[in-house]
Amino acid sequence: MLKEIFFPLVDRISAFNIFQYITFRAAYAAVTALFISFLFGPKIIKSLRKFKLGQMVRTDGPQSHLYKSGTPTMGGILIIIAVFVSSFLWQDLDNPYMWIALISLVGFGFVGFLDDYLKITRKSSEGLHAKFKMIGQVGVSLGIVLFLYFNRNEHTTLLYLPFFKNPVADLGVLYIPFGVFVLVAWTNAVNLTDGLDGLATGLVIMVGIAFVILTYITGRADFASYLQIPYLPESSELPVFCFSLVGASIGFLWFNSHPAEVFMGDTGSLALGGVLGVVSLMIKKEVLLVVIGGVFVLEALSVIIQVASFKIRGKRVFKMAPLHHHFELKGWAETKVVIRFWIMGGMFAILALSTLKIQ
Repeated sequence: MLKEIFFPLVDRISAFNIFQYITFRAAYAAVTALFISFLFGPKIIKSLRKFKLGQMVRTDGPQSHLYKSGTPTMGGILIIIAVFVSSFLWQDLDNPYMWIALISLVGFGFVGFLDDYLKITRKSSEGLHAKFKMIGQVGVSLGIVLFLYFNRNEHTTLLYLPFFKNPVADLGVLYIPFGVFVLVAWTNAVNLTDGLDGLATGLVIMVGIAFVILTYITGRADFASYLQIPYLPESSELPVFCFSLVGASIGFLWFNSHPAEVFMGDTGSLALGGVLGVVSLMIKKEVLLVVIGGVFVLEALSVIIQVASFKIRGKRVFKMAPLHHHFELKGWAETKVVIRFWIMGGMFAILALSTLKIQ
């Protein structure tokens, strides 16, 4: 919005020329989102406490978590507000990818909000029934994927793999179920990871920073040509959104770090997971996201392996799933698990970015 207001005045005030630069607007989008988080965080936490919107903690999990019962949840509302306002202010409002990202953030966040609300009203760790939760996720995912498919460019249905400069397949109409699977998988992967103070938030920051770089080079013809990756001019504004996401997450981490004053809840985890998947679809990095978000993938796989092993063999592979609880029950302190998983998240992000030069 600010670009539309100030850039047309460049003939009168030359300093407004800076609004044409994506790097300037992306950086200040991050600062704006961070400022919004700091400004409204305490007020939102106070409101959540006032209305007794506290988290119900699983009694079958690590007993060290029981003291967290009653901690305000639905903090993802703060992230969504900060990202939405910041992106709206600093992005080019004519860019369709910007609106897709924002709509997906709100859409998945709404499904998570319903889940959190039912948990609180029922005073139980069980919220929205799994079937209805899945219907909500699939519904939002399908709407987004159909829009991308029917407004596709030459790259939309192509499948790219790390280390390969050329697409390995054209999915055609199969892009629709593939895209829905990607989005649903990532909403649940981030949701499963959100079990320790600051864990999912810190990992989202690392993925977000990697996406800032990827969206920037994908939206520039010179960089895309040099690295031999798809050039997608529509993605040129996505660094603003991704930096907003990073800024909002850093601001939220201020309140979510151990001991957490607020949890993001499903409102935040579904919104963040879904939007990471959406950005990966828009810049054709769906498979690379598996590497960038490697910790999220490991967390989800640990649950799948645990359930499959128990059903087939009657035995558990891990002390508890998701994976972060396994290490807690092995005696690791919560903060040690979080920091070590963050380190792994950083390594995965660096590894993913390195593949751009190895293809």
